[in-house]
Amino acid sequence: MHIDLNNPSSFTLEAVRQLIASGKDEVHNQLRVTKVGSAYLSTAAVGGVDIDGLLFRLETWSAGSGCVGPIAASDAVWVMQIFNALKENWADPRLDYVDVY
Repeated sequence: MHIDLNNPSSFTLEAVRQLIASGKDEVHNQLRVTKVGSAYLSTAAVGGVDIDGLLFRLETWSAGSGCVGPIAASDAVWVMQIFNALKENWADPRLDYVDVY
């Protein structure tokens, strides 16, 4: 699943909730944003691996951390934190790596 951050009808709180819900908590996940504004969860490349073409990325969520999956998606505060991190850093991030806390 991808969210087009350029499209207000695509970049919604519900879309972020669905993206988080689509993650698999048994593997490492990283939310990444491409330079053209596509936000997605990566499991194949996390951390500082394969970052060409990225505008920014969030910290890697370790397997079993509870940051993705249906339970994480039901946490309204968590979903809002991720939504706000995307909103605040698209399209002018302060850094290429964003910590969400």
